Amino acid sequence: MRPFLHPAAETLDLPRVLHALSDPARLEMVRRIAAAGELTCGALGVDRPKSSMSHHFRVLREAGVIRTRVAGAVHLNALRTEDIEGRFPGLLAVVLGGT
Repeated sequence: MRPFLHPAAETLDLPRVLHALSDPARLEMVRRIAAAGELTCGALGVDRPKSSMSHHFRVLREAGVIRTRVAGAVHLNALRTEDIEGRFPGLLAVVLGGT
């Protein structure tokens, strides 16, 4: 399995982050991850094909919105709150609507 690539915090790009959050499915994924702290791909409970979910996770990960780590046979996804707040203070509060 290839390791997941995550951009460094100092390279996070606002247009790319906003693009990742502009899709309603990805925004809902981020809201659920933010509420739970960390979730597996299957625990999101989103009724979409696996290929679509993989695409959405990749867009979020490559934009620096989430971090994915492997734990045995599952992938755990967490919001990169500190990194995003460090680069774009207040963005998550606005996007998540107080979640």
